[in-house]
Amino acid sequence: MMRSSRSAPTPRVAVIHEWLEKHAGSEHVLEQILLCYPSADVFVVADFMEEKHRGFLKGHTVRTSFIQKLPFARKHFRKFLGLMPLAVEQFDLTDYDLVISSHHAVAKGVITGPDQLHVSYVHSPMRYAWDLQARYLEERRLGWGGLGLYTRWLLHRMRNWDARSAAGVDLFVANSRYIARRVQKAWRREALVLNPPVAVERFRPAAERQDFYLVVSRFVPYKRIDLIAEAFARMPERRLVIVGEGEGEDAIRAAAAGCANIEIRAPVRLDELVGLMGRARAFVFAAAEDFGIVMAEAQACGTPVIAYGVGGACDIVIDDDGTDATGLLFFEQTADAIVAAVRRFEQKRHLVSAEACRANALRFSEEEFRRRFVEIVDEALAARVSPRAGPPERIRRAGSEGDVVTDTWARRHHGLKDEVL
Repeated sequence: MMRSSRSAPTPRVAVIHEWLEKHAGSEHVLEQILLCYPSADVFVVADFMEEKHRGFLKGHTVRTSFIQKLPFARKHFRKFLGLMPLAVEQFDLTDYDLVISSHHAVAKGVITGPDQLHVSYVHSPMRYAWDLQARYLEERRLGWGGLGLYTRWLLHRMRNWDARSAAGVDLFVANSRYIARRVQKAWRREALVLNPPVAVERFRPAAERQDFYLVVSRFVPYKRIDLIAEAFARMPERRLVIVGEGEGEDAIRAAAAGCANIEIRAPVRLDELVGLMGRARAFVFAAAEDFGIVMAEAQACGTPVIAYGVGGACDIVIDDDGTDATGLLFFEQTADAIVAAVRRFEQKRHLVSAEACRANALRFSEEEFRRRFVEIVDEALAARVSPRAGPPERIRRAGSEGDVVTDTWARRHHGLKDEVL
């Protein structure tokens, strides 16, 4: 292993990702991490991503677990969830100095040694095993029959393993303050906050603003688009455009039935989406989301956001009466609260400028994510490689200005007390 900061060779890096199937939000984070560490090897539980979507891997070696070869794994690998803890524990990471896990299920459970640094970027603790278990069981109609009992037993076992395996991580980095609180609740560990990367360069303000409000989302129940439709049904003078598709479409159409001011559209191409976002009077979001990248994309288009004030929206939307305001938050997930929020926005929208929204979104750029992520890891490596060199002046928290540095690992290795940056 490395002996001093002067003679330290470039660390060998392993990146652990859950699985590769499609390019979604966590894969975008993986892509940015691999740009930070171009020589890293990638380990996944299973890899069934089509070749046409693999360009972001840029030739990185991808190693899979035994689940890759199990019968029916190509279509049903998620059904082997109970085996995934065992699978990630079989990866031999002995030769790596730095291990980075991109975690939302089991990735952080890899086994590392005392001279290896394990940094885990957490999209969320396993939602369906922790605070969202009841909703998970209800949505899948898993009662107290045989399958329901088995699922409850399995999730109980997963919780036990999940809490125990958290001890093997040296430093947690959460994608929002909301997820940092989940980390604390589930694992009794503290986390630095680094919001996920957003491709803000793809989203630009339009030349002119129009009078419609916009929703862009998958039509799934927890997004509560039906509440937004119900709210605008009570405001026939306000136009609403809803873009998306999914299993909850019937409920949304029922809420919008007979309302000439509500238009529901199928998903559109990126250029059309950017145009809609840029022209909208405001973007409306009613879900409790871990982060909510679509809100940051709307802000990159210079568009104010009206959002439910739980989850990542609190990291994205600046709700105040100053010149830096970028939208507003409402705090009850009801149609009444949405109606009140839209009316309040109409009174204050002259305070929200496209320039402020765009500037706010740039905090979440891919370049800024990479800079901050490398900074966090480098400081952690420096503390581990050269413990006698003295602590850095301070560890820089990668979240919102004014938050408290409370990471246990950082305090222990940098000799810090809680500090406000």
